[in-house]
Amino acid sequence: MTVQEPTACYDFTGQTIVITGGTGVLGGEIACGLVKLGANVALLGRNMDAGNKVLERMGSRPEQAKLFSCDVLDNEAIRKTSAEIVSSFGKVDALINAAGGNHPKATTNPQQKFFDLPPEALRWVFELNVLGTMLPSQTFGRLMAEQGQGSILNITSMAAVRPLTRVGAYAAAKAAVSNFTQWLAVHLAQEYSPNLRVNAIAPGFFLTEQNRFLLTDAGTGELTARGKSILAHTPAGRFGNPVDLLGAVFWLLSPAASFVTGAVIPVDGGFGAYSGV
Repeated sequence: MTVQEPTACYDFTGQTIVITGGTGVLGGEIACGLVKLGANVALLGRNMDAGNKVLERMGSRPEQAKLFSCDVLDNEAIRKTSAEIVSSFGKVDALINAAGGNHPKATTNPQQKFFDLPPEALRWVFELNVLGTMLPSQTFGRLMAEQGQGSILNITSMAAVRPLTRVGAYAAAKAAVSNFTQWLAVHLAQEYSPNLRVNAIAPGFFLTEQNRFLLTDAGTGELTARGKSILAHTPAGRFGNPVDLLGAVFWLLSPAASFVTGAVIPVDGGFGAYSGV
């Protein structure tokens, strides 16, 4: 890359990018951003109504995006969907594992002690976040290994770096995603091709539907004590907006990051840098 060419790195025209959880708030925002940069985007999710709303946001570019109903915990469904994507777009250049989340019943509070958290809720959190990352990486990673190049981008969390109160299962699951990101980066580069890269972004606190119950009062919409404490420990002084993820995502998927693999990049408004003092 020369000095005259940096902007060309962010032209994704002709590339096909698969986004699990593409019907969600964060995955949908990433999808819209990538389409604007020319990418063909395959949205995977289970909420087709939400997925169609993402497609509507793309305006005059609907031909660049397709919506696929797919459960990321169903291997057969993932394989079937991968074949449909290749049939539609010809190849897969990148995978973004944006499917994930927490479960209220796997979260401690004064009425819900750690000792009583139901195994089914804990299992739900681990399966969605860990298996929901590993299984798509197997199927789409195989396609990229066969062509000798490609990029996988996982979504972990700052909770993986600094375990937070109340969300022990979620933090542990995201820590596993961060660890898996580094493992897979080494494995694919050494066993298949150094042109296969695996990285992750670690969002800080974004006010999504999955964590709204922790950060705001359902009745008044006011910040909870936890929400106020988070903002007090975030130098940027606000929660993240989905669009705040795009710069890191574009960079990690682009040739500008061709020497970056096994990295976990915080997008957290400085939360991880602040000691509280």
